[in-house]
Amino acid sequence: MHMALDNPPERPWYRQPWVWFIIALPATSVVAGLTTLGIAIVNRDSVVHDDWYKEGKAINLNLARDTQATALGLNASLRLDPLTGEAAVRLASSAASFSAPATLTLYFSHPTQADADQIVALTLRNGEYIGQLREGLKGRFHVELGSPEWRLLGTREFPEPEFSLTHE
Repeated sequence: MHMALDNPPERPWYRQPWVWFIIALPATSVVAGLTTLGIAIVNRDSVVHDDWYKEGKAINLNLARDTQATALGLNASLRLDPLTGEAAVRLASSAASFSAPATLTLYFSHPTQADADQIVALTLRNGEYIGQLREGLKGRFHVELGSPEWRLLGTREFPEPEFSLTHE
């Protein structure tokens, strides 16, 4: 009697473990890529402004404003009331030809959190510029005080009730 060797039937491809291992490698990359894309869309970088190209082109204008502040010999004393949020600025100039503008802009820019930025419109009253903060400042901020013709810059750690800005 001749015995036939019994070969077990070959399993279909979807029952092979190595097939699923090889499929899992690129599938993992696709899932990780889509997850990264989702994170990037939801948490966009707020530090980059939408009009970054215009801002890059305007750097020469900003340098001219800095130069004008130096030429006028401007300095400012700022006082921030932590209870009321009032901002008061005294402006002085060493130039005899300087005339104080009716309004100034005070800009507090947080380096990493755009929602903490504040712009304060200051109006001249009795030799002092007065404005109102939206909320108290806490942490490190870039400070810009200026008009369309000039600006003073500085960086401060808040809360700091009194400080000065000068342009060298």
